[in-house]
Amino acid sequence: MAIYVEPEDFLAHMFNACTTDQISEFVPEKRGFRIHGHSTTIRLENAFWTVLEEMSQRMNKSLPQLIERIHDQCLVANDKNIASCLRVICVKYINIYAEAETPVSACRIQ
Repeated sequence: MAIYVEPEDFLAHMFNACTTDQISEFVPEKRGFRIHGHSTTIRLENAFWTVLEEMSQRMNKSLPQLIERIHDQCLVANDKNIASCLRVICVKYINIYAEAETPVSACRIQ
């Protein structure tokens, strides 16, 4: 039996559906990288690291290679904040690519 969730109540549904494991997605994590030979630390919530890891696997690149590529392209618009660029790229990826793989009807609880 499917439970219908009102479209305007999606936020409450997301928080109520969170398990203890999913709550960890909100926790920020720092990771160190070398971008063009310069050491840098990037702090993002675990949910964003998960998306970036999926993107790197899909592109057959390492996570540092992906981040360096995003750095080179994204900092044209935002020259100081790589973490912000990475978050925007993650949201765009989810909206454009993940949405095509997961239909809206998947939001129903079976």
